[in-house]
Amino acid sequence: MNKYNPLWGDKPYYSVNEYCKHRYHEKLYKIAIDAGFTCPNRDGTLDTRGCIFCSAGGSGDFAVKMFDKKDMMQVHAASYDTASVKSVTEQIQEGLSLFKVKQVGTRFIAYFQAYTNTYAPVEHLRNLYTQALSHPDIAGISIATRPDCLPKECLDLLVDLQTQFPDKFIWVELGLQTIHEKTASFIRRGYPLSCFHEAVSALHKLEIPVIVHLILGLPGESLEDMLASVKHLNALPVWGIKLQLLHILEHTDLADFYKNSLNETGSGITCSFTKKEDYIQALIACIGYLRPDIVIHRVTGDAPRNLLLAPTWSSNKRDVLNTLHHTMKELAAYQGMYYVN
Repeated sequence: MNKYNPLWGDKPYYSVNEYCKHRYHEKLYKIAIDAGFTCPNRDGTLDTRGCIFCSAGGSGDFAVKMFDKKDMMQVHAASYDTASVKSVTEQIQEGLSLFKVKQVGTRFIAYFQAYTNTYAPVEHLRNLYTQALSHPDIAGISIATRPDCLPKECLDLLVDLQTQFPDKFIWVELGLQTIHEKTASFIRRGYPLSCFHEAVSALHKLEIPVIVHLILGLPGESLEDMLASVKHLNALPVWGIKLQLLHILEHTDLADFYKNSLNETGSGITCSFTKKEDYIQALIACIGYLRPDIVIHRVTGDAPRNLLLAPTWSSNKRDVLNTLHHTMKELAAYQGMYYVN
């Protein structure tokens, strides 16, 4: 039995896999969906450039694509009725076929991942989400979005779907990244912290679990800044967290900034972690200050190898996880060890 918490399995923190094993009696695998959304930070509503770290895939580089490869340039056009569009159901079936080859999984999470997955007319959202929730192999859906893209009609839809599918769950993921307004302005997040607070409160009142994304290693942020973001979340009704290492990807504004700083200083911008060991130490500190009941959904992240500029050590995700678990065991570190209520 885990000496820190029996719900944590063999890890020194509360992982989403252990949560699912206790709640749903098995590990749930994610099928990432690209439902053809765009983002107010891309379509001109707020900006046209997106966040400085965001790739052309809108953080959905590993999603099953809604469009065939030849039509990828049109993925974020306003029209959804081209002949090459893949339905959510078709994407789920493609994902299931991949897991069948691996011979893992019996139930799955449909992860609406790419871009802002509530940024569309509500009836269109209803159709997309209903396709996923109606599938017999889908245990629930996880919807990645922005806190400024959750109007009342969208929240009402989520409540309706909870009633319509009482045996399935709906999670909402919010990309906060940092609580610090100076950093948020630099990365072009496009909304104030108060907007995030309002979204978390509204979702909590509706009993919709909230997962928050934080990026570790943002330009100019110290470890104290990152810990301040973690501590801030502890005081909010947050159910889950994704701790994401900052990846510098080709064809992003962050990549241009990185290359320019390399040319000027030879060392690159002061962001991300050049050494794996430094990231592991920062990650352990963040986990140590994290409220013990918050479910951890991610501790590093994935980046396409063909796009990853830095840090290159992060491409070996298994090694990062093994190093984290080994180091935490050596240090007798665990989630919430520094947490004070």
